[in-house]
Amino acid sequence: GNKLTIAPNTQATLLLDQSYLNTAYPELTVSGGRGAQISLTYAEALLDSRGIKANRDSVTGMHIFGYADHFRPDGGDNRQFSSLWFRTFRYLELKAETAGQPLVIEALTSRAVGYPFERRAVFNSDDPTMTKIWDVGWRTARLCAGETYFDCPYYEQLNYAGDTRIQALISLYASGDDRLMRKAITQFDDSRIPDGLTQSRYPSNVTQIIPPYSLFWIAMVHDYWMHRDDPEFVRSFLPGIQGVLGWFERHLTKNGLLGHLPWWNFVDWANEYDSGVCPGADEGETSVISLQYVYALQYAEELFRSFGRIAEADHYRELAAGISQAVKARCWNEQRGLYAETPEQKQFSQHANIMAILTGLVPRLEQPGMLEKILSEPDLIQCTFYYRFYLTRALKKAGLADRYLETLAPWEKMLEIGLTTFAENPEPTRSDCHAWSASPVYDFLATVCGIEPAEPGFKKVRIEPHPGGLKQVRGSLPHPLGPVELALTQAGGGGYSAEITLPAGLSGELVWRGKSTELHPGKQQILLAD
Repeated sequence: GNKLTIAPNTQATLLLDQSYLNTAYPELTVSGGRGAQISLTYAEALLDSRGIKANRDSVTGMHIFGYADHFRPDGGDNRQFSSLWFRTFRYLELKAETAGQPLVIEALTSRAVGYPFERRAVFNSDDPTMTKIWDVGWRTARLCAGETYFDCPYYEQLNYAGDTRIQALISLYASGDDRLMRKAITQFDDSRIPDGLTQSRYPSNVTQIIPPYSLFWIAMVHDYWMHRDDPEFVRSFLPGIQGVLGWFERHLTKNGLLGHLPWWNFVDWANEYDSGVCPGADEGETSVISLQYVYALQYAEELFRSFGRIAEADHYRELAAGISQAVKARCWNEQRGLYAETPEQKQFSQHANIMAILTGLVPRLEQPGMLEKILSEPDLIQCTFYYRFYLTRALKKAGLADRYLETLAPWEKMLEIGLTTFAENPEPTRSDCHAWSASPVYDFLATVCGIEPAEPGFKKVRIEPHPGGLKQVRGSLPHPLGPVELALTQAGGGGYSAEITLPAGLSGELVWRGKSTELHPGKQQILLAD
């Protein structure tokens, strides 16, 4: 490429827009410039005069602020500089202040780095916005993975259990690569403190405990059990699961709820939560974390029962039932038809009622009405991007998964403001790349296409599509035996023509409007009547 020469005794600044966020090692080659000072500054986005991000494409009136590397050339030819660790950036500012010798910028390139995921899944539809969300979501997930999963590539770069559960499912569905998931499950088990809890993030040189994240580690083990036929690996974590569940059992109050919990009881970055902590967690009693405990107990019951540990499974079932009844007795508000955050019933959230649906505390026939309230009542504490993953699980459990595409407005908004990865939170956000916000990559296949395990080990498949308003949908998931493929085309009368291909050795069922059709290996054409 063209060289750039900066004259002696000159200050020069170049602002470069890569047009998309990336993780890479910068590589700067210079000649001359003895005594010069060179800095490279990296940012996900530029800031306005108030220090706030605007549209990520905006440059006029904006400035850069971020991590920087500083280089001091010795005046020789073709001196190469790079950082000692990868950098995350869309925008890169090169600033040079020369002394008595001209500085020649021979080249400025970058070498992309990350875990070697290969996207083997396919998703497309007649709505180009969904395709864009699919692509941006995959970039988000890919940049948040290196030697471990990362919550974000610009800041902590740490493997957090709450984030990692979602990231692992994205990996399984988009790439079929389960190695980082296995590593994460093992690392969190290794991280457990003497009390039984896992650390919230691991490996880390600073111990941090988020008790609810230990519960989602149990969910992650269950996810692996459902998607991979590897029972001995799963069995090895049963003692760790017992340790986590025992810690929570020891912290039940006399009323049967969880409360007065130590450590950082993060639930979500909702504005009304103090540092992400729901009411009642630190002082009093909390319905949300109590129901998260029930959620983990139910997963644990399935795991322990499958391995013949009947006494433990029965105990977890009874414990879950008792906590559920305590939540119902103390937190149900008949007038509102919703569960409150605490027994004082002063605050109501989407989170508590989502967990009430997921744990079966809300009777099956009442779940659709509850979901309508969750989606429509604006005074409820709202889920941010992280907890919307669980909102989608509740939509599916309540039989309203065809509403899923309607919940993607926040992701469409992120595209509109120029984000090339999905952010940690709604604006104003700290991190522009947070893998928990890439959950649509998983749900386009697991919810829209409806491809999920029908039994542990993914030995059979269950396909229940929820195309919403889409007229055409095509998806392909990398199952261990080969690709599971689905193509939907809207037919007359509002139904769909479905073409499904299963790999050799895999059978299952197609569910549509409550009716089941047997699926066999190979290609099959099925008409789905509305």
